[in-house]
Amino acid sequence: MYKSKSAFCPALFLAAPASGQGKTTITAALARLLTRQGKVVRVFKTGPDYLDPQILEQASGQPVAQLDMWMAGEDWCKNQFYQAALEADLILVEGAMGMFDGEPSSADLAARFNIPIAIIMDVKGMAQTAAAVAIGLANFRDDYTVAGLIANNCGSQRHRQLIADALPESLPLLANLPRSEEVALPERHLGLVQAHEVREELERRFEAGADWIEQSGILASIEQLKPVEFFSCELSAVKPLLAGKKIAIAQDAAFSFIYASNLQLLEDMGAELIFFSPISDDRLPDADAFWLPGGYPELHAKALSANQQIMAQLRTAHQRNKPILAECGGFLYCLKNLVDLNDEQHVMAGLMDGEGAMRGKRGCQGMQTAVLPEGDVRAHAHHRSRSAGTPEPVAYGKRQRHPAPGEAIFRVGSLTASYLHLFFPSNAEAISGIFSASQISETLDSETLDSKEVKHVS
Repeated sequence: MYKSKSAFCPALFLAAPASGQGKTTITAALARLLTRQGKVVRVFKTGPDYLDPQILEQASGQPVAQLDMWMAGEDWCKNQFYQAALEADLILVEGAMGMFDGEPSSADLAARFNIPIAIIMDVKGMAQTAAAVAIGLANFRDDYTVAGLIANNCGSQRHRQLIADALPESLPLLANLPRSEEVALPERHLGLVQAHEVREELERRFEAGADWIEQSGILASIEQLKPVEFFSCELSAVKPLLAGKKIAIAQDAAFSFIYASNLQLLEDMGAELIFFSPISDDRLPDADAFWLPGGYPELHAKALSANQQIMAQLRTAHQRNKPILAECGGFLYCLKNLVDLNDEQHVMAGLMDGEGAMRGKRGCQGMQTAVLPEGDVRAHAHHRSRSAGTPEPVAYGKRQRHPAPGEAIFRVGSLTASYLHLFFPSNAEAISGIFSASQISETLDSETLDSKEVKHVS
């Protein structure tokens, strides 16, 4: 019988009343401050986010995993915390959106693992009202604890005093942070700019951010954090379902939305991972299967289109029925054409019919289950493009909280393509089936799927 173990580590959950309050900037600054003091800081990001973890990983010098109890499962999250507690001096968790937004929310995650919450609030344009909002957030439910308030964009010492005087003793002002352009993180249409694109600039901003947050006096509050007890969990053993398989993964400026947990699972199943660049490489790796993850193909469409060698070789691999998984940006790359942010059309790989086009600020996002022939896989969507002229889907994503059909899922020969980003550990056997040529062939030859039923999966 499995006997749970425990490990103790101070922890702090950084949440906010809404997006845009400065959570990532403050989390990164705090992680860098403590890291340069010689401490091991393990940072986690709530929800299915690719960009913030890149920033937080560079700031802390440690791997950053995304935690979502619906997408990854509670036991998986539990084990991640336990493993981090074994090595860290402090665990930081950055929340997502507003504190109670989503199912499960940041507050749900903090409550489940007994992690105290620091409320981050942009206090520009308010004083005592900031205290009122913080008090409301702290007392909205009784299943979590709030360590205090971090007032971001605080205009002056007088501004700080007005907020501090309005807070009760049970909800202290942990830090007041003045406005600073030196610490702001660069952004674009899907969120923060990828860390590898602006590494040197980020280093300057992290160092400035560490000084900025140190001057707020927050270290005294960090030192008073009590250790949280985290417990181990028995997870199902990973089977070597991909032993001997070589999987080539697109990874460059156009394709970088990759969960580290997905890579780890593929390796745990025995796969050998090879990385290549559809932008700059002139030869496709010799591999048994291919993964084209999400990213920013719209920003690099001209360079992708110019690399005809790689696209031709990818079409050959497809014709030879080598399994290919294409997610979001990878899906756009597999279409015949892509219209970029400047309304310019570019020829893409053409593994399937259809055209992708960017559509400004409007987009689609949300948690969904990918209903695949190999089995259900937890996933999410986040894109600001549309596709048209595509084949008939084999299925649709099942939305987490809405009955309408989710993202279309396509199976064209050995290609599995969708806007959905899959979280591989949610169903390892299904993932192994996607990357296994024998199972793809069985799916192609099977007549067990009723097309009328498949079209109405919701």
